[in-house]
Amino acid sequence: MELDEFRSALDAWLDAHAAELAPPFEGTGTLDEQMAQLAKVKGAAYDAGWTRWGWPERVGGLGGSPLLRGYLGEALTLRGLVDPGGYSMVEVLAPTMIDYARPELAAEMVPRLLRGEELWCQGFSEPGTGSNLAALACRAVRDGDAWRVTGQKVWTSFAQYAQRCVLLTRTGPPESAHRGITAMFVDMATPGITVRPLGTMHGGAEFCEVFFDDVSVPLDRTLGEEGQGWSVAMDLLPFERSTALWHRTAFLNRRLEQLLIDASSDSLSAAEIGDVFVQLFALRARSRGTQHRMAAGERLGPETSIDKILLATTEQALFDLVGAALAEDVALGDDTAAEQWRAQYLYSRAATIYGGSAEIQRNIVARRLLDLGAEA
Repeated sequence: MELDEFRSALDAWLDAHAAELAPPFEGTGTLDEQMAQLAKVKGAAYDAGWTRWGWPERVGGLGGSPLLRGYLGEALTLRGLVDPGGYSMVEVLAPTMIDYARPELAAEMVPRLLRGEELWCQGFSEPGTGSNLAALACRAVRDGDAWRVTGQKVWTSFAQYAQRCVLLTRTGPPESAHRGITAMFVDMATPGITVRPLGTMHGGAEFCEVFFDDVSVPLDRTLGEEGQGWSVAMDLLPFERSTALWHRTAFLNRRLEQLLIDASSDSLSAAEIGDVFVQLFALRARSRGTQHRMAAGERLGPETSIDKILLATTEQALFDLVGAALAEDVALGDDTAAEQWRAQYLYSRAATIYGGSAEIQRNIVARRLLDLGAEA
């Protein structure tokens, strides 16, 4: 199916099913409500065939360009049917599963993710390692036909709702750094796994600590080969920093439109609005280019750090404008709209941290794109 045909047919379907797809809550809803809404919308869209477009037939997809699934995420986000953070996990994790899992495992698992039957999480970050992913210490040792995993992860998004985890472990000696890392696909119901949600200042508990205490993971759940985990991570992270951001860009555009409705005319200057609009336009143009490069079969790499930098600075610029124009609501308001603006303003403070900090992204651009040399 071509993009124009897909867009027209999808928009007509969304219009026809607007009432049944609408969230049953006002504002952002609780995290429990957001996850239930996400599963409902993904299930309905899968049954109608929409979430299968843009994915390979070997994992239950209907084929076609990745641009089709990009437009689906944009349309669902623009209509306020899903939160872009939870929805984007499909774009982050499914490509890695397709590329590195055993074909039989990918064919079994990916449809569950697409239809909303399951949610997956990403076990990368650890306490004490900061942005130095190669220093991870969560340990996996061979035990017959299984790995035995012991260690801790942190900042694991939606782990309390996840049925599976794409996990990075150390299988080589600590001094082997990135060469001693192995990726695996872990069932979160396995004995020995403990999940502890972490409260955040915006009022949610999206992030979690995850503890692994001698957890058994079958060898056939290894993603790629033993010791290939760094390659898995380097293939995954560009998706987290690029195509998944397309949905959040749509969300930011929607919030700017709402701000112009909610704010008084004397609380915003044309220059301030114009500055944020230009940043959003640049972000969308950059993200669109990345979508089309992926659709053309190009391999994504360190250049996606530019996408992430633009997203972070644009999101904070927009919500800085919100904080100035709706200061009383953000600080003191108690109605649904004010609570929504406040939560989103506070969440935007993390935009330069989540998905790779702005400092790390700029280092990647400097070293790997501009060839300015290694850090001193």
